[in-house]
Amino acid sequence: MTPTLVRQHPSHAGHVPRVDPRARARDWSEIQERMLVPLYEAVYERLDVGSGTRVLGLGCGSGLALLMAASRGAAVTGVDSRFPERLELARRRLHAETAGPPGDGAREGRDRPARTGDGVRVVEGAPRDAADPSEPPFTLVTAFEPIGCLAGDADGLAELLARATPLAARGAAVVLAGWGPPERCATTSVLRVATKLADPLRSAGSWRPALRDDLEEVAQRAGLRPDGSGRVACPFGYADTGSAVRGLLSTGLFDAAIAATDEEQVDKELTEALHPHQRADGTVWMPNVFRYLIARTP
Repeated sequence: MTPTLVRQHPSHAGHVPRVDPRARARDWSEIQERMLVPLYEAVYERLDVGSGTRVLGLGCGSGLALLMAASRGAAVTGVDSRFPERLELARRRLHAETAGPPGDGAREGRDRPARTGDGVRVVEGAPRDAADPSEPPFTLVTAFEPIGCLAGDADGLAELLARATPLAARGAAVVLAGWGPPERCATTSVLRVATKLADPLRSAGSWRPALRDDLEEVAQRAGLRPDGSGRVACPFGYADTGSAVRGLLSTGLFDAAIAATDEEQVDKELTEALHPHQRADGTVWMPNVFRYLIARTP
């Protein structure tokens, strides 16, 4: 799933992109993003997120995790540099829910972070672009985009955290998320389709099984101190196979496969891989377990 985890690389044929980033962003927001709600809820409950919490959401996407934190009274700032189309949806969503001042937040960019309401900001760019000298440091940094699915995804997260943690208060919580063991994640067999079709592009975003200490190693490399962990059941459920294919494609995990073949072939292979998970009523259900690590800044 989720961002979810690699950059989109649309190619062009006759000036028509093979991947429509706006359509993918809508599918992510409407279908796939909600699959991680149990993870968000478990973390916020464990850390008692509320009116005294200042959240920096890394890779905030279309903003559902931010919205959930804001509904608990937290001041939230989201930052994302890879998916501007998702970020546009986040601005609209958070603006509507927080009843912020009038204005076209979708046109705000890196040079002028969008303010969507009291205590809510959405920023396109790097973590440093989320810094606001007039505000206190962040007390919680979240990186909810799960690692442990693609080769090299841990490296990117460690670098991102190293840039973000200077914006947090001393001893602030930093939350990392990752896929659980392959035997506990039914979606693993479906994700392998991406690697099979992307060959010989396997070096760019190929699937790999999650390792037990992935999150701890990332925390150590980012200079953080582990302070607890947990596992959360996050089943992927879809109304039908078509919705499942759209949701999974929206993650970006299959973009290398599309570049190597074409979307029609990827759709066909995905549909076949999803067949064992389809129920008699046509719905698709894949149980998964995700892991989170709570670390602390020095």
